[in-house]
Amino acid sequence: MDNSILIIALAIATLVIIAVVASVMRGRVAKAKGDPDRSSFTKHHGETPRYNKPGPDH
Repeated sequence: MDNSILIIALAIATLVIIAVVASVMRGRVAKAKGDPDRSSFTKHHGETPRYNKPGPDH
């Protein structure tokens, strides 16, 4: 095989591996949250703001 073909094959394999790992991790997080459709960010984004907790001002 030519080196250019090996480089392209390695790049494609890397992208496939990244996509598989990302989807597995997303599934694990969704399972842990018990809500596979929406993440915490999209669930609370756009709603009324949370109250300010007392504490030191930074």
